[in-house]
Amino acid sequence: MKLIVGLGNPGREYALTRHNIGFIAVDELAHRWGISLNQEKFKGLYGSGVINGEKVILLKPLTYMNLSGECIRPLMDYYKIDIEDLVVIYDDLDLPVGRLRLRMKGSAGGHNGIKSMIAHLGTQEFNRIRIGIDRPKNGMKVPDYVLGRFVEEEKMDVVQSIKKSADACEEWLKTPFLQVMNKFNGV
Repeated sequence: MKLIVGLGNPGREYALTRHNIGFIAVDELAHRWGISLNQEKFKGLYGSGVINGEKVILLKPLTYMNLSGECIRPLMDYYKIDIEDLVVIYDDLDLPVGRLRLRMKGSAGGHNGIKSMIAHLGTQEFNRIRIGIDRPKNGMKVPDYVLGRFVEEEKMDVVQSIKKSADACEEWLKTPFLQVMNKFNGV
């Protein structure tokens, strides 16, 4: 069984913000695979299906970003999901808009959702797909920037990065994550 988590904040006001790119990626996978995110438990919204012979759970924590681990750990415990069967998709300020970086471990790098996950999972060693959102320009504060929406000239790159992150997840269902990293890093 595989678990794919997209990080974000619940609520309509956050729906298409930079910080919610993980939610958007999970929505893309749900659409591709015909999985309804209609179960609400463990402080999250999730759904499951069988893709290429593998049971897959798609999850969007409803805890707000800073408390994401409070949702993920209980779900993993309930379904007995091993840490190597987890992929987390989230935004990254240190990558240009639309670029991907895949990693099998690492620090939180200042990302509060990942800090919460590391605290609740007790490890930094879990698979990640980071989607670039770039850094704010013109002195804008980071919280205002990540909770803001993409501008028109970014939207094409964002759409492509969502598709590439979903492609990487599909590849992961049939290929070890290390090989997926080699194929998708930097695209």
